[in-house]
Amino acid sequence: MAKIFVARALPGNAIQRLREAGHEVTVHGGSVPPTREELVAGVAEADALLSLLTDRVDGELLDSAPQLKAVANFAVGCDNIDLAAAAERGIPVGVAAHVLTDATADLTMALLLAAARNIPEGERDAREGRWKTWEPEGWLGRELRGAKLLIIGRGRIGQAVADRAEPFGMQISFAGRDDDLHAALAEADIVSIHCPLNEQTRHLIDAAALAAMKPHALLINTTRGGVVDQAALIEALHAGTIGSAALDVTDPEPPPADDPIYDAPNCLIVPHIGSATATTRAAMGNCAADNLLAALAGDPMPTPAPPPPAA
Repeated sequence: MAKIFVARALPGNAIQRLREAGHEVTVHGGSVPPTREELVAGVAEADALLSLLTDRVDGELLDSAPQLKAVANFAVGCDNIDLAAAAERGIPVGVAAHVLTDATADLTMALLLAAARNIPEGERDAREGRWKTWEPEGWLGRELRGAKLLIIGRGRIGQAVADRAEPFGMQISFAGRDDDLHAALAEADIVSIHCPLNEQTRHLIDAAALAAMKPHALLINTTRGGVVDQAALIEALHAGTIGSAALDVTDPEPPPADDPIYDAPNCLIVPHIGSATATTRAAMGNCAADNLLAALAGDPMPTPAPPPPAA
């Protein structure tokens, strides 16, 4: 029997499966992440950790858990985990790979459509009494047929977004790590980000990248907030350097109530709900459970995190 610390309650039956396998599972209570002190205390005698993207798993934390044999992240990304520190200590790390693709691609298209057709503004105006009559010049959005969609990242989610956008008649292109990003941005009407956050992609969309975009361009981010320089984005929206943004993720996350991102014009923000379907969140939990059960049995994790970058 192993001791497993789970950083928060999860949808689905993942925790039940871990207990049915004979393990002792402790779940942090409450609706907010454990504090650093609570996380350290939770893993102090644990054999395994089921972490969320809100939990910082670094060398210091790992050193406070001398019995730790495995970490499973309840996320497709693992930028909250120091993979090199885990590898140095021989601790395998797993992620919820492949199960978020459809939900995140669906949310990307929802943001794209909502921002392109000014749906949030129209909904607010209707509720707040500004809808006086049928307006021939009111709430004008953009048509998608013929619009140029640039997808940054050539992975599963980016391809799933392309598959959904194609029936709308959009012209789709991709930009990967070896492509001229600024040249691609200059041609795009809509830009959707689907690359992981790492040292190479942090602030990939900075002031220079935003300046390369068209003045009417729509920027969509459903990956990690740190891929975009948020201060530069706020400035670009106020200056009209780009037309609009639709964000499922921010930096920091969530932004404090007085964060200037909330006052940026033409900026749609939702609270990191890319994977927020009952089916996907349950599947994410099962991925984490599968990874922990395998590691605790001495087997390879079914969906391991990518190896840490070379030093």
